[in-house]
Amino acid sequence: MKNTRSNDIVFDVAIIGGGLAGLTLAIQLAAKSLKVVLFEKEEFPFHKVCGEYISMESWGYLERCGIELANMELPIIKQLHVTSPNGNLVAHKLDLGGFGISRYTLDSKLADVARENGVVLFENTKVDDVVFQHGIFSLIADQSIYKAKLVAGSYGKRSNIDIKLNRKFIQKPNQNSFNYVGVKYHINMPSFPSDLIELHNFSDGYCGISKVDGDRYCLCYLTTARNLQKYGSIKNMEEKVLMQNPYLKQYFNDAEFVYAAPLVISQVNFSSKKTVEGHILMLGDAAGLITPLCGNGMSMAMHGSHLLAPLIVAFFNGELSREQLEKSYTRAWKKKFSVRLVIGRLIQYSFGRAEMTNRMIALLKHLPSVVNQLVKLTHGKPF
Repeated sequence: MKNTRSNDIVFDVAIIGGGLAGLTLAIQLAAKSLKVVLFEKEEFPFHKVCGEYISMESWGYLERCGIELANMELPIIKQLHVTSPNGNLVAHKLDLGGFGISRYTLDSKLADVARENGVVLFENTKVDDVVFQHGIFSLIADQSIYKAKLVAGSYGKRSNIDIKLNRKFIQKPNQNSFNYVGVKYHINMPSFPSDLIELHNFSDGYCGISKVDGDRYCLCYLTTARNLQKYGSIKNMEEKVLMQNPYLKQYFNDAEFVYAAPLVISQVNFSSKKTVEGHILMLGDAAGLITPLCGNGMSMAMHGSHLLAPLIVAFFNGELSREQLEKSYTRAWKKKFSVRLVIGRLIQYSFGRAEMTNRMIALLKHLPSVVNQLVKLTHGKPF
């Protein structure tokens, strides 16, 4: 590559992407005295399209990573409401529960901890290519070549790296019925209970609402690309589709929207993915996109880094070969998350279809034990 300069240092681990999985992995590895470099294409702090509800399973883990959650006065969420497009509602108590925190806040704090622990963090830096030769990775970013013994991919739902690796889900044709659009707002809505998360279904999608830090509320929804294409604009789609659910109609009419425009992501696809591709260890959405109704994508992303970190340490201690590391991580990831992913996809298939969802919510109102079991299947245990 022309005009590309090579850096002399060889890092132990290079991490592509500064989301929750990448940052928590970097912190854990740096704590074990490994030389870690992390590349993030944005600049902290920044917003992400995300539901911003985290299961309590991750509370202790984040505190061990250096985030003093107990001092942040975060909303603790213990109640769940689910509605159908026709406004029927199921209420359920969350035994484990969760907490609300914006990604703007959390990712930035994790980035600060990573720097404090010696992680070399490059912001506004996109990795354009990764080449593996003779046991060493070369990463091309910002017209420079960086070398590392291991690479972890924590770059989210879709990246140019996926194209370079010719990953299977990239090869599939873009069918609008199988691709989704995510939209997020922060809103002011003081009357909304701070201990409640609501999931509101509408035709071909669903919307979550819950409180985060700073007296803000996160309103985030997922719908098909076909839905957006049909109605031509986000505003028109919200009026014609989302607001057919009476709860969403009230919120869109009464809430004060903080952003002048929403954050939007497109080409969201829930096809299965491999945990290791081209010897790159995948994390979070890069390892397997977690359906929002699966329970908690943020906790699963961090739990993935919790699984991977000790295996990487064992590799550098000479206890695992590269092949053993890759196989061990793949097995551990599947064992921990495969059931949650399957359940999440089944729930996603069932919800979002107006008539099916109307019938299902009407039925679940009389079956609290079934609701409780679904909640347990989509939430993990503290780690």
